[in-house]
Amino acid sequence: MDLSGTYFGGSSIPEFIGSLTQLRYLILYSAGFSGMVPHFIGNLSNLRVLDLGDMDLLVVDDFTWFSDLLSLTYLDLSRVSIVKAPNFHKVLLYMIPSLLELRLSGCDLSNSQFYQTHLDSNLTFSTIQKLDLSSNLFHSESPLFLQNLTSLRVLDLSSNELNSSIPVMRNVVDLNLALNNFKAIQDTRVWRLCRLKSLDLSFNSMKGGFMGPSTNGSECAQFSLEILILNDNEFGGEIPKSLVRLTALREVNLAFNQLTGTIPEALGNLTSLQELDLSWNKLSGSIPNSIGNLLLLKNLDLYSNLLKGTIPFSIGRLSNVENLCLPYNQLCGLPLSLGNLSKLQYLDIRDNFLQGPFPSFRKLSKLSLLDISNNSLSGVVTEAHFPNTSMLEYFDASSNYRLSFKISPDWRPPFQLRTLQLRSCKIESEFPRWIRTQTSLDTLVLSNTSIYGPLPDRLSQLPIMTILDLSHNFLNGPLTNLPSNQTIESLTQGYASVSNSLLLKNNLFNGLIPESLCNVTNLAILDLSRNMLLGTFLDCLGNLKKLKVVILSSNRLSGVIPSSLGNLGSSLQWLALNNNSFHGELPKALTNCTSLTLLDFGENKFFGGIQNWIGDNRKVLVVLRLHKNSFTGPIPVELCKISTLQIMDLGENKLTGIIPCCFQNISGMITGGDYITILSPGTFERSLSQVMKGVTLEYTNTLSYVVNMDLSSNKLVGEIPKELILLSGLLGLNLSNNHLTGRIPDRIGDMNSLESLDFSINHLSGMIPQSLSALTFLSHLNLSHNNLSGRIPTGSQLQTLTDPSIYAGNSELCGNPLQIRCSHDDVPETGRSAEEDEDDDGEEKIWIYGATCGFTTGFMGIVGVLVLKKRWRLTFFNFVGYYICKKL
Repeated sequence: MDLSGTYFGGSSIPEFIGSLTQLRYLILYSAGFSGMVPHFIGNLSNLRVLDLGDMDLLVVDDFTWFSDLLSLTYLDLSRVSIVKAPNFHKVLLYMIPSLLELRLSGCDLSNSQFYQTHLDSNLTFSTIQKLDLSSNLFHSESPLFLQNLTSLRVLDLSSNELNSSIPVMRNVVDLNLALNNFKAIQDTRVWRLCRLKSLDLSFNSMKGGFMGPSTNGSECAQFSLEILILNDNEFGGEIPKSLVRLTALREVNLAFNQLTGTIPEALGNLTSLQELDLSWNKLSGSIPNSIGNLLLLKNLDLYSNLLKGTIPFSIGRLSNVENLCLPYNQLCGLPLSLGNLSKLQYLDIRDNFLQGPFPSFRKLSKLSLLDISNNSLSGVVTEAHFPNTSMLEYFDASSNYRLSFKISPDWRPPFQLRTLQLRSCKIESEFPRWIRTQTSLDTLVLSNTSIYGPLPDRLSQLPIMTILDLSHNFLNGPLTNLPSNQTIESLTQGYASVSNSLLLKNNLFNGLIPESLCNVTNLAILDLSRNMLLGTFLDCLGNLKKLKVVILSSNRLSGVIPSSLGNLGSSLQWLALNNNSFHGELPKALTNCTSLTLLDFGENKFFGGIQNWIGDNRKVLVVLRLHKNSFTGPIPVELCKISTLQIMDLGENKLTGIIPCCFQNISGMITGGDYITILSPGTFERSLSQVMKGVTLEYTNTLSYVVNMDLSSNKLVGEIPKELILLSGLLGLNLSNNHLTGRIPDRIGDMNSLESLDFSINHLSGMIPQSLSALTFLSHLNLSHNNLSGRIPTGSQLQTLTDPSIYAGNSELCGNPLQIRCSHDDVPETGRSAEEDEDDDGEEKIWIYGATCGFTTGFMGIVGVLVLKKRWRLTFFNFVGYYICKKL
């Protein structure tokens, strides 16, 4: 009776099963029963197979009746609750003499539950040959009871908490004597499992030098292990000699450890080996020539090591190999013999230093995956490199910059690809005709391949794809005006039917964005930036509920942003509309888009105030860029609520008022890259322009690490808030070209991550703080055109900043790098108390306090004097701004 996989809704195992006394196989695996395992199953004396596994609501309260199942050879109680039943270990391991295979995976078993089992000399030796104890709670060293299971052929202890070394295998000759010697038998470093064929200790925390399962002299002469699975542990050291003496091995998996040294030449002695996985270690040196001796090898995985040199020519002798995985190493040579591996199905050699011509794969008719991306292969690829009959489905040759594809226009490939990626190779033609024959494509990436001309008239024959990336090419023409007078409907059936990503960045497309894009209901990522597109933002894009990324930067788009954009709600994560001619106020509908990580409206014609709502419910906003618009009014203090913000660029606007001191609450500018992960909403090219170090830089791969505040070229007044020095994660701070007054904060040196600092073209006064010299990463500094005075500080990083223009326009400064010598008294200040800072401009403040004592006289007097005297006017606003800032 096999009811496995049939869900019975948590009901009890029915009683009628107990009456089926002739039953030999009862398989209820994952059948959804619950409650107690009924004792009447013990009546089924003819049972050979009992499978109750994968039902975590089943409970065994007593195992005594199991001993009546005298014919039972297979028992599966995986994920069943058994630990509270008395003596369950004795019954299961020793009192069912016919039992050959026992599965107890995921039963919460631990060492303590079996503590006394190995001491009982009255127990007969277990007949169990296959034992699965995976996904339990065994910890530290391996459980002692294993020493008595001398018939074991297969042992699985994977996914436990073991952290010892692998035990030595010894024979059972002196076991009866050892039973009377507790000290001898408790040595868990010794296993009497000389018949073991398969050992799985993967996904534990086994540490130390990797000794390997070894024998002690001739005591275990019959030991012939065939399968050794040790992946995902913490083994270190070299691959031991004891391993290569196990000549019966068919499968070895040592992946995800910390093995070092070279792959031993003696590995070639394991001539029975069919599976070898050494991936994700720190193995170095070259792949040994002896690898060619493993004639039965089917799978070889050396992924992500430190291997160097040429792939040995002998690898061409592996006539049975099906999967060859060598990526993320430092291999530099590719042998021609690779083309002899006629059974090869999977070839992954990406991300190495491979050089030389593109090899011929003409004999590899069974190849389904070929990934040679991110190497330095060269030459011309033609149809002659591919077999006449082929099963190829995945082909990636991306980032081989000297590789050219010169495929005949009339070639009809003998394969149907699902994935084709040729990023940064050379095609240098119109859209290749042979690609149009690939009607099963799911992913097509031809970015940076120098294809040119209009989109092909047969593009509509391409299938519905997950990714279509034609970025960084010379494709031109209107998106709505395909050759052969293709209609908008045909366009929708073509590239606009992409279900995930449509990436046409950096081409020469012109005309309007076609409304047919709005028919693509699964569109998630849209990048049409750096073209010459005209028109307005499509109102209907707000209907695409799965749209996460919209990048329309650097086109010629205009008009207002439609309120329908707010319909995207929490789906929208990345919105970049910079460098266009959009105008109007910020659309309040964006209040609904609470998952935005980047909002870039820079270089447009937006106006009005920065509304308060922009800081509401922004739990993941990392980049706010409104650079070079016409925004007016104060900087809203609501921005201080955006704790995740790492880049705030409000430069080149018409903002007024003071710099909010509550910016100290923006933890993203303190911790820096803590929010790196939320900058990755999908597969697309992330880029952002920022003024850093006096020039405009474009950040791509390192964007997630940039922490910058740019408030330059506005009309801001007041002092630089002392609270800004708490933003210790800032790499760049630009407050230039404003009307700021007062002193540079004395503890400016606490901003120890700063690389770029620009306070130029303001009205700052006083001496430059000595703490500025503590900014050891500072490579760009501009304090020019202020009213600074005194000696320029020296020491540390300031010694490398020798350009006098850094301090130009400050007539009272002296010292290097200026040519003006200082008098003896011009010493930079090393510290100022808050009380001293508040006493600046003392006479003016005293006058203001006195004037306010008589309300009418004071008020009129203040107004009159502030109109006539600029310095007092600036001091007054500075004082009021400081008071308001403290209150906020």
